[in-house]
Amino acid sequence: MTLWGLLLSPAFLICSAAALGWEDKSGPLEEKTLDVPEGTARHYPIYQFRSSHPEVTSYQVSGDTNDKIAISTDGWLYLEKPLDWAESRQHGLQVIGVEDSGEPVDGPYLVTINVLDINNHQPTFNQTNYHGVVLEHSTAGVPFMRVFATDLDDPNTPNARLNYSIVSQIPDRLRKPLFQINSETGEISTTPEGAEHLRARQDVTYGRADDGNAEDSLKKKFDEYCVRRDAIPYELNPFFTCVERSEMHRMNPLEDPDYTLIVKAEDMEGQSVNSFSGNTRVNIAVKQNLWFISRPVWIRENDEGPYPMEIAKVQSNERGALYSLSQKERYPTFPFEIDEEGRTFVTRALDREEKETYVLVVFAKDEQDVELEKPLEIQVLVVDVNDNPPVCEELESKFEVQENEEIGSLIGVLKVYDLDEVDSPNSLLEYSLVSQEPQKPSANMFQIDSFTGKIQLTSSQLRRKDVPQYHLTVKVSDNAGDPSGYSTECKVLIRVIDINNEVPVFEKNDYGKAWIAEDTEVGATLITVLATDADDPGTGSSKVLYHIAEGDPEGTFAFESDEGTGEGRLYIARPLDYETKSFYTLIIHARNPEPLVNGMEYDERSTTVFIVNVTDVNEPPQFFHDIVQVTIPENVTNGETIVEMKAKDPEGKEIRFKLEGDEKKWLEIDAESGVIKSKGKLDREEVAEYKVRVTAYEKENPEQETQRNVTIRLLDVNDNSPTLMKTQSFVCAKKPQPVLLRAVDGDAPPFGEPFTFSLSKKAGANWEIRQINGSSANLVLKSIPREDRTVGLSVTVKDSAGMGVPQLVQVRVCNCTELGYCYIEPETYQWRLGLSGTLGIFGGILGFMGLIMCFSVYRMKNRRKEKVSEGNERDAMLQTM
Repeated sequence: MTLWGLLLSPAFLICSAAALGWEDKSGPLEEKTLDVPEGTARHYPIYQFRSSHPEVTSYQVSGDTNDKIAISTDGWLYLEKPLDWAESRQHGLQVIGVEDSGEPVDGPYLVTINVLDINNHQPTFNQTNYHGVVLEHSTAGVPFMRVFATDLDDPNTPNARLNYSIVSQIPDRLRKPLFQINSETGEISTTPEGAEHLRARQDVTYGRADDGNAEDSLKKKFDEYCVRRDAIPYELNPFFTCVERSEMHRMNPLEDPDYTLIVKAEDMEGQSVNSFSGNTRVNIAVKQNLWFISRPVWIRENDEGPYPMEIAKVQSNERGALYSLSQKERYPTFPFEIDEEGRTFVTRALDREEKETYVLVVFAKDEQDVELEKPLEIQVLVVDVNDNPPVCEELESKFEVQENEEIGSLIGVLKVYDLDEVDSPNSLLEYSLVSQEPQKPSANMFQIDSFTGKIQLTSSQLRRKDVPQYHLTVKVSDNAGDPSGYSTECKVLIRVIDINNEVPVFEKNDYGKAWIAEDTEVGATLITVLATDADDPGTGSSKVLYHIAEGDPEGTFAFESDEGTGEGRLYIARPLDYETKSFYTLIIHARNPEPLVNGMEYDERSTTVFIVNVTDVNEPPQFFHDIVQVTIPENVTNGETIVEMKAKDPEGKEIRFKLEGDEKKWLEIDAESGVIKSKGKLDREEVAEYKVRVTAYEKENPEQETQRNVTIRLLDVNDNSPTLMKTQSFVCAKKPQPVLLRAVDGDAPPFGEPFTFSLSKKAGANWEIRQINGSSANLVLKSIPREDRTVGLSVTVKDSAGMGVPQLVQVRVCNCTELGYCYIEPETYQWRLGLSGTLGIFGGILGFMGLIMCFSVYRMKNRRKEKVSEGNERDAMLQTM
């Protein structure tokens, strides 16, 4: 047997299949779908078919074999050549079983071979060299160019999913990446470092006067710096042409780029060591950006002017730009303006206390109101001047001090503010003590810190019975080192109080128990307690404050003190919940705001107990959220989930949901899960904010219910084309006036105005459209036709997103009356009939009358016959009788 025969022998194929662990790759001869990877070895066994007919002695295959697929006599389907997924993704075959004579016995059967892709192709860029231009100060992360690569492998597998990365950046002087690439899209943008450091070369930096006219600029510089002794033309001067070639080379950054990036595209999403990759070169030139403000503008408040005063100047990169100014925030007044040269002015003096920062937005547009540049923001900072005096927070500040306080004890801090800029010299306050009344037992009983306003005791000779209170006058100055600074005097009252040597005493040490329903409203009073203090009335030593010391870690209850009666009201501060906690033992303390004298402590007389039992109530279901607001696009598909209303029953009972207020029939709710889905077409132009109500109720007790309002905000999508408000008009031939076209669009920005108007080419050269503003345009007739006629023009109106359809506008060109309306010549009355028509109508009337007469005669004859018949019958009856 030859080697070829051996390779194709059944034994060899069976052994090969067994070696690959494919003993189960065999079965009856029937229709089959098989998966085969591409790029396999030659004589790759696929599947062995076995016919159930004993007459079958061999097998045949036909169809889309591409001379690559064959079958052995014992039914082994195998490859003679490797399959290629890129060439054919599927092969349709017919397999039959034949007898010795070659006649078909079993089949044919359809066998489909699906070719499985393997990663055997390298990503390829659509360009070997890319060229891009980036402006100075470009916003980081905003793409300015894109690279694109493809892979011939199956796009539905990771084999063709590409990952883009920057391999190298040349030059890299800063050792920082100045550019970044989106790993999925290939979009290239600047990094924050690039936005900060990228600069155009000086030899390719031009002002607007030089831009676009480089040759004239070069000739001007040549005449300025070079002395021409002979009147030789520029193009014949070898020195000039040499300089020109050098200069033009430097003026073309794409031929001499500032940066070159080596970009790699890697398949397998860049996650495999066996992935393939392709590279390309990206040449980037940095262009000067005239549309740029480098730093904020500082304006001194209350500046005397003169006004308007120029504060900044902007310049577009495009010629013929029209500048306009807007405000980023809504200010009550906007004291700024801009002229046609881009100079920005402030129109009046500014007040920092009124507004300390303004953000101006500058637009550069062409005559068609199309933006030439991205809006530019100018930050205006108002510089503070010292124009506000210090202000005492109270007309008289009151403090208390015990007569046994030690020297240095803090009495209080004087509160003063200044409206000038915080943490500036203009608001830096300095305090000084001017006077003390009375000056007993000394004139220096107190001192004040010059920068904090902290008042301290400097004497231990306080005696309440001698001096019950002191009056101080404090001078407060701002920017004390500046002669133009301001100062204010503040009044201070210091009361000397008795020492705190008595503790509060409760009238009861146990206030018993109370049973409270869990649905009792927050704020409800549970009990009123009272503790008295024997210290000096009206002082901090006798004032009693109540608080819960133990038994309420969650703060469910709280106290409110009545300074008039000294009582403390215990009330519910947070909602009760029987299922969470049903029993509280509250330990209540009574305390003074002033500390006790040394050696004294609060005892059991200042403590009481109160027990709260919470009783269960069948409560309605509770929603998880009090406010439900959802924002969705108006073009959601039917059946899409909008929001899931989550609720639970405090007692764990089964709940159901229902939907109310769905007037448009746009929604439906699942009664068990609370999921709200769309069932109709939502339309933002009809209702921008759709409000419905959801009720959660107990299944067994529907009366126990809770409702929540659901607000659905619909986001606009561009689903409306601009529509002309008027599609018929006329033009007077003697005094032709433009036809005004106005359009409306139901969509909101950015899918609405400004509109663009255009005529179809079939309109000819005698009509044109001139844009007026973002919503209207003039339709202009250039020359008057010789005769009156009505013209149908196709006008396309597109919104700001480019969506629009042609609309027919009919314009009649005519002679007009003095009132400005088309003159219509009286026409003959075509409704008058001729002689033949008149005779026809007259004949029809006579025929109709004759028909009526014939019918009447016929009826009369019938009646006579009936009478004769009746008489004969009567006579016959008489004879019978």
